[in-house]
Amino acid sequence: MISTGMYLTKLLEAYGVDTVFGIPGVHTVELYRGLAGSSIRHITPRHEQGAGFMADGYARVSGKPGVCFIITGPGMTNIVTAMGQAYGDSIPMLVISTVNSHGRMGSGEGWLHELPNQQALVSQVSASSYTVNRPEELAPALARAFAVFDSARPRPVHIELPINVMLADAGHLSVPENPARVGLPVPSAEELGKAAALLNAAKAPVILVGGGAKWASEEIAELAEKLDAPVAMTTNGRGILPPGHPLGISISPSFKATRELIESSDVVLAIGTELGPTDYDMYEDGFFEIPGKLIRIDIDPTQIMRTWLPEIGIAGDARASAALLFDLVDRTGRRGEARAAGAREKGETGDLTEQMRGDLHILDMVRDTLPGVIFAGDSTQLVYAGNLGFSSAAPAQYFNSATGYGTLGYGLPAGIGAKVAAPDAPVVILAGDGGVQFAIAELASAKEAKLPVIMLLFDNKGYGEIKSYMVSKNIPPLGVDLYTPDFIGIGRAYGWHAEMVKDLDGLRAALLEANERDEPSMIVFGDAVRDEAVKVVTAG
Repeated sequence: MISTGMYLTKLLEAYGVDTVFGIPGVHTVELYRGLAGSSIRHITPRHEQGAGFMADGYARVSGKPGVCFIITGPGMTNIVTAMGQAYGDSIPMLVISTVNSHGRMGSGEGWLHELPNQQALVSQVSASSYTVNRPEELAPALARAFAVFDSARPRPVHIELPINVMLADAGHLSVPENPARVGLPVPSAEELGKAAALLNAAKAPVILVGGGAKWASEEIAELAEKLDAPVAMTTNGRGILPPGHPLGISISPSFKATRELIESSDVVLAIGTELGPTDYDMYEDGFFEIPGKLIRIDIDPTQIMRTWLPEIGIAGDARASAALLFDLVDRTGRRGEARAAGAREKGETGDLTEQMRGDLHILDMVRDTLPGVIFAGDSTQLVYAGNLGFSSAAPAQYFNSATGYGTLGYGLPAGIGAKVAAPDAPVVILAGDGGVQFAIAELASAKEAKLPVIMLLFDNKGYGEIKSYMVSKNIPPLGVDLYTPDFIGIGRAYGWHAEMVKDLDGLRAALLEANERDEPSMIVFGDAVRDEAVKVVTAG
């Protein structure tokens, strides 16, 4: 007999799934019967939240949905935080769980892992949540999930299998060799024409790009160069234009320099960005403005009409939209390079503090020391600085949890997922001594899976960013000075190479050596390295 659980594995293979993140439990073991002999790799985290963050990091780097197998009840409540982060950042994630059998789910009788309504809980952090009530419903449920991943705003999708359905015979069901897929939405020719007319008449256009545009970097670069328009990149849009591109701006639009550039622009073209406050008004001062005419391109038509209402709204794929616009706009010199250079200079000298510039120097050094490096960041001080001004070498090579939903404990498991997706690229995890303790058991997952990630761990004995914020608000800094363990000892106990570095030269050497190892490496540093970086940038 082929159970529905086994049939699921065959369907996932047909959709090109190559990795599943999950922790087996008594409710899900039937899912593993077919997985064992399949082409799908299984990665075992130490907590379901870790499974979700791993799937998130995998999806951001590969462009494919990260897939999780999760048990009923506590497994789902554990992964909800990771789903919330993915939901906020528009990351494709397929969470497949079990639920109690028909007649038991939501009964209130106290069955193992029972929740009153598991689907209602998960629906708040997913694009959709389906209960598969018969084996025949599984393939259509998966088809709808992949329709979201392929052609809509990518967010988590949840599919739950009642245990009796998971065990039911599915031998009569076929597996399509090439499942039907839904193509990306095509933008309206009429609206594109209107947008082109506005852009052609513009004297000082600017382009704003977010994570929804990261797979359209070539098309956006060509469009920007033709329009001679500066391109301001949000955190999830970093790398759409590479470091050194004369039109690229990685200085956050929460800063005055980038805001002044936007305010001086008569036409603003926003592609794949929700124009949300964690990118455009991080300090919540309310000073971000778009006085010019706004054109918004987004795969989600409802998002186009949120936050800032546009003059023209174009629902469509970023890559196709940018390519079609390129054919419709005129090549005109508009001093775009000079405007971009002015914003960069003002931001670097006027908005960024010396400490931020020092932290950016460290990130630049890592980027330049390890070509092709992928940064997976937690909510920590290096990341906060990076979000305000770091220039990523390419799209999908710098991401973190410090925007949008803003979780802690993300960096380590997300870096593991990124390494699974890109085994030949260096992956550097940016973590702090507070956040890493949310997920420190995932050190074992990296070692077990033989993934030579590199963790750059800043140890300042507490929640430094929160402490500074409390002090600035005249609040006694309670609960922020932490006892931190012997990270070197913990790393070594988990089979990692672990060492402390005390200066920038030591950090650079440690990075090069770590990149040559076939085992994970932990590099711990403290305030001395950050202080040295500040001296370097202020002296030069």
